[in-house]
Amino acid sequence: MTHRTLSGLCALALLLPAACTQFPVLDSRATPEMLAAQYPALVPVDPLLAQAAADQIDATQTENTMNARVAGLQARAARLRGSVLTGTEKQRLDEGLQ
Repeated sequence: MTHRTLSGLCALALLLPAACTQFPVLDSRATPEMLAAQYPALVPVDPLLAQAAADQIDATQTENTMNARVAGLQARAARLRGSVLTGTEKQRLDEGLQ
């Protein structure tokens, strides 16, 4: 047996049990209101595609917004890296510990 034949038989052996599976009755889950409901109206696809194209994200604007936010966060991080105490407060603390 060739490799191709063997792999085909293995695939068939795996798919055969799935073919015998019984599916749940879906009609019993549908309420009378659902069965009596009208199908949704079909609409032309061109206006939907035009709206989707108009609503797409502008890459340049998004990049500029993200760069501004990164710069703001980096500036905030630089401020947070500084000392919490002023020079006089540090001196007072050092004198109090001695």
